[in-house]
Amino acid sequence: MAPVAPRSGDAVFASVDRVNSELFTLTYGAIVRQLLTDLEEVQEVNNQLDQMGYNMGVRLVDEFLAKSNVSRCVDFKETAEVIAKVGFKMFLGVTASVGNWDAEGTTCSIILDDNPLVDFVELPDTCQGLYYCNILSGVIRGALEMVSMKTEVTWMRDMLRGDDAFELQVKLLKQVPEEYPYKDDE
Repeated sequence: MAPVAPRSGDAVFASVDRVNSELFTLTYGAIVRQLLTDLEEVQEVNNQLDQMGYNMGVRLVDEFLAKSNVSRCVDFKETAEVIAKVGFKMFLGVTASVGNWDAEGTTCSIILDDNPLVDFVELPDTCQGLYYCNILSGVIRGALEMVSMKTEVTWMRDMLRGDDAFELQVKLLKQVPEEYPYKDDE
C-alpha cells in the first residue's frame, strides 16, 4: 500500500491554526439547538446538518489538499485511510480508524473513539432520532464528491445513543470521471 501521506496527520495538525475546543463544541451545540427550535422535526434537522456538512466539505477539500500535501490517492481504500488519519486529525484533532471493508472494496467504516463535537452533550428523549454529528457525514460526502467520488455516508453507531464508538459507513456509489471545461485542440 502506498504511504498514507507525505505529511502525517500529526504534522499537519501542528501547523494549522486552531480554535479553542470548548468554544468550537459549544458553538456547534448552539447551531444544533437552534436548528431543533426552528425546524421542529428531528429528521429535518438531520437533513439540514448533512447539507451544511456537504457545503463545508466542498470547500474544506481545497484547504485539505493545499495544507496536507497529499498526492492523488490510487483507490478508495487509500482515500478512506487519508480521511481517517490525516483529514480528521487536521480538522478535528482526532484520528479515526478504517475497517469493515466489503469484498468489493467499495464500503468501509470510519470509526472514531473520540469526537470533540459531543463534549458536554446529552440528548433528551425528544431527540432520540437525531444524528447529532450528522454534519460529519455531509463533510465527507461533499469532500469526496469534489475529488470525483460519489458516496453515501450513514451513521452506524453513535455514542450518544449508547454505542461504544462513533462509526460512519462510507459507500462508494461511483467514481465520476474527471471532466475538463475545455479542450486544448480547439
